Amino acid sequence: MNHFQRKKGVLHAEAIPLERLAERYGTPLYVYSTATLTRHWKVLNRSLAGIRHVVCYAVKANANLALLARFAKLGSGFDIVSAGELYRVLKAGGDPRKVVFSGVGKRDDEIAFALESGVRVLNVESAGELARISIVARRMGVRAPIALRVNPDVDPKTHPYISTGLRENKFGVSVEEARRLYPLAAKDDALHVVGVASHIGSQITSVKPFLDAIDRVLALARELEKQGIPLAHLDVGGGLGIRYKDEEPPHPDEYGAAIRKALAPWKGEVLLEPGRVLVGNAGVLVTRVLHVKRSGRKTFVVVDAAMNDLVRPAFYEAHHDIEPVGRPREGEREIVADVVGPICESSDFLARKRRMPEPVPGDLLAVRSAGAYGFAMSSNYNARPRAAEVLVEGDQAFLARRRETYADLVRGEEPAPAPERV
Repeated sequence: MNHFQRKKGVLHAEAIPLERLAERYGTPLYVYSTATLTRHWKVLNRSLAGIRHVVCYAVKANANLALLARFAKLGSGFDIVSAGELYRVLKAGGDPRKVVFSGVGKRDDEIAFALESGVRVLNVESAGELARISIVARRMGVRAPIALRVNPDVDPKTHPYISTGLRENKFGVSVEEARRLYPLAAKDDALHVVGVASHIGSQITSVKPFLDAIDRVLALARELEKQGIPLAHLDVGGGLGIRYKDEEPPHPDEYGAAIRKALAPWKGEVLLEPGRVLVGNAGVLVTRVLHVKRSGRKTFVVVDAAMNDLVRPAFYEAHHDIEPVGRPREGEREIVADVVGPICESSDFLARKRRMPEPVPGDLLAVRSAGAYGFAMSSNYNARPRAAEVLVEGDQAFLARRRETYADLVRGEEPAPAPERV
């Protein structure tokens, strides 16, 4: 369910026509629906009613301050993977006591910032990182709350680039290594063992991989408790997928019911780290058609958005539905075309061999399901300023990020930098 619907033939974001937003803020333009992300968070949170839990939004999916502030007001926790994401959460009013700090390569300064801020837990992904956290905490005179991220070796049946729970992935430690590291951590007076964590990947469209991972992590938690190492929480990660094309992911109610059943024996708190499922379908990328180009048997619809704005199709060969924003034209014909951008790369496409109504220059297209890993993965490649972001709430629009200017592209650079003695 999302709140991008047609009214009198024109695609709207809640109560506002996308045409009006494009006219006001220009294109390319990311547009987010407050009603959609709010509904998704509440549905997922409600699906876990009956067990103590914290829904921790995965900031990497979309780190815009306005979105983070909305989640904070809902009472959400946050899953972060960098000190920069922690800074954003704090700026947006997020509660650090509900922050989970994940990630395989935390620097000492990032660990220190997290401890100073009072995050709930640092998810530890290697023996070396466990030692570094202990050293930093001891230097600061504090105890660091930690959980080991356990790699349960479960295949999530997703794209290999977003699979994180197999032995060959860089994330986490094996169950065997966790058995060795937990007693060491429990004896370290600079560390406070508070939980165990797992996360097997993203865009998962079946409940079974989640349950397999929970079974293995829950078994480890029971072992640890028998050894006198009690755990306050079990972090089951995120990764629940959304529908981009023909996927059939489980409804959050089905997912929540399965999680509740699997964790019925668990008396501690449960942490979840959803990202894409909350914001993916809460956003669209609006782009304007520059021209239609025919080359031999190929037809290209050239638009002003590019792979620097939305890299998922080029990076993952990901599918995003694309549709006209305006009303259908009488007698318009369909074409099969590649939707491409201005970037100087053959991989710069938003869609390939897509059947669509033939557009004319100036038409607006909406790229669906762009709320997750859209702007978050955007760049300035080819010296292109990044897009504006707008948050819609009913009949009101809020500029959540202004469009970058050419001056923004060179901020921090100098054409003739002064030499420094090093």
